[in-house]
Amino acid sequence: MSIKALACELPCRRGLPLSRWSVAELRQEAVANGIVAQISGTTLWRWLSQDALRPWRHRTWIFPRDPQFHRKAGRVLDLYHRRWKGAALGPRDYVLCTDEKTSIQARRRKHRSLPPAEGRPIYVEHEYASAGALAYLAAWDVHRAKLFGRC
Repeated sequence: MSIKALACELPCRRGLPLSRWSVAELRQEAVANGIVAQISGTTLWRWLSQDALRPWRHRTWIFPRDPQFHRKAGRVLDLYHRRWKGAALGPRDYVLCTDEKTSIQARRRKHRSLPPAEGRPIYVEHEYASAGALAYLAAWDVHRAKLFGRC
């Protein structure tokens, strides 16, 4: 089937700056190339999903490339097991996992949301006023199961 062959092709081979096809892009390309006169995205997806091989579906993962990965990860895993450099951690030792989320856009709705009522969902106004940017800092106390956060 020509549509399956097109779906298996990399879009860059057709001069398109995409890493993979969306159903809408694939439909548009199939019509433009005369493979079909017209087709809905639903029909196209149904055809493709019936096939045993689905190379257009993908999942990404991270493969550790650092040659010291196991040594570095081992130190972190030891801390999770209450150990540091071969010795047990004491009751007053803390292990914290920390992270930050920077440049969070702060928004203020121009109109109040209306709570849900019988037979209708919550209404949320789409207009907002920008209120700057925030940074969120968080720390997780691994052994005491406490979360600390600050904006």
